[in-house]
Amino acid sequence: MHIAELPELRARRDADGPCTADETSVLDNAAFARRVRRAATALRDRGIGRGDVVALLLPNTVDFVVALFAAWRLGAAVTPVNPALTDNEVRYQLGDAGAAVVVTAEPSPLAGTLTVAELGTATADMAAPQTDADALALLIYTSGSTGRPKGVMLDHANLAAMAGMMIEAARLSEADHSLLILPLFHVNGIVVGVLSPLLAGGRVTIAGRFRAETFFDLVAAARPTCFSAVPAIYSMLAELPGHVRPDTSSVRFAACGAAPMPPALIERFERRYGIPILEGYGLSEGTCASTTNPLDGPRKPGTVGRPLPGQQVAVMDAQGRIVPAGETGEVVVRGPNVMRGYLGRPDETSRAVVDGWLHTGDVGRFDEDGYLVLLDRIKDLIIRGGENIYPKEVETVLGDHPDVLETAVVGAADPRLGEVPVAFVALRPGSASDEGELLDHCRARLARFKVPTMITFVDRLPRNPVGKTDKPALRARTTAVTVAG
Repeated sequence: MHIAELPELRARRDADGPCTADETSVLDNAAFARRVRRAATALRDRGIGRGDVVALLLPNTVDFVVALFAAWRLGAAVTPVNPALTDNEVRYQLGDAGAAVVVTAEPSPLAGTLTVAELGTATADMAAPQTDADALALLIYTSGSTGRPKGVMLDHANLAAMAGMMIEAARLSEADHSLLILPLFHVNGIVVGVLSPLLAGGRVTIAGRFRAETFFDLVAAARPTCFSAVPAIYSMLAELPGHVRPDTSSVRFAACGAAPMPPALIERFERRYGIPILEGYGLSEGTCASTTNPLDGPRKPGTVGRPLPGQQVAVMDAQGRIVPAGETGEVVVRGPNVMRGYLGRPDETSRAVVDGWLHTGDVGRFDEDGYLVLLDRIKDLIIRGGENIYPKEVETVLGDHPDVLETAVVGAADPRLGEVPVAFVALRPGSASDEGELLDHCRARLARFKVPTMITFVDRLPRNPVGKTDKPALRARTTAVTVAG
């Protein structure tokens, strides 16, 4: 079965069965299929067909999932857009992806927009869904080391493989009910939060904006069996007042990814709420996940678990040789979940995928039980509460300010978010810019989560013996400040 056929298949099997819901809508399988067919007609009327790209600039709602399946029904790909991006960032992604239509919640000044209200007014599309497994399904944009976000190309075969792996690893079935709290512009939200449970015959409830104070009220009302979150969310939930004693008996497990989760936090959360956390690891280029701690123990805090069924995960040395357990090297991944490549970037694709192995840029080792331990990142990626920030993108923006001579951005430890970006800036001689002016400059050009939390002015950036910016020395300075604080 092709994923594009899923709405029709569910409607035929159990028309009245629950499918998906959000804060304002509750759709059974038949209603969901009808919504998808109407949305497909609206997109077709805008000229969308096989090979086109549809951008979804939407919050977490049922409308997003409807539009997603409508585009796939026509053989089009989808590029989800983070609503927190600035206008310039949005326009860059739309242009790079070649989006023909942008689906928005409300009328927008962007060219080629189609509102979700318009999606619901068309007649039902009666043509057969497109079912090419090799067709492009998603363009997920991830910040690149060059400072410009790049589109990760995932086809339908990638999505089907990844969903199948998640269904097997988590033993998902028609009895499962996913509570989606992660954003749908991330591949985790789409593949783990929505596709996997729906393909398994289960259902999905899509939460709005996450608030720790009301999260367990939603759990009590929806009675989900599973959800996925990032360490920052688990930290906020673990820190709720002691009188909060929710009924979590419906929840079989909670998944965690995006950033390493401290073992002490895992233990604190599990002891308080009785929900086992399955910590895993993956990246967009691998269609979300490559390892996970098993549902049926042993779960090993401090590791990201074992390889998922159907893919290979190994550790490779600098000469491209796979090393045995206990030895350190770059984590590499191979399997049907590995991306097609980066859109319009053949050189970067050839560097990332070599002989079928996806090079992650992360350093790790396998322990004696075959569990992966992540040690560091080759790249300078900063993960702030689950959001990926590449320093080069922030450095490029700061460097565009006329008073900035040079700049470097590194991650500083944060007890709640894991890491936050901080900048070191050397100003041009005679300039008078202050921290506030440079932060305003960043806020106008970057999404809020990418803006540095602090700017430290220096006479010049430290250099290593080969003349490159000595980022380890800068990280040491942030550590010293954190410890002193």
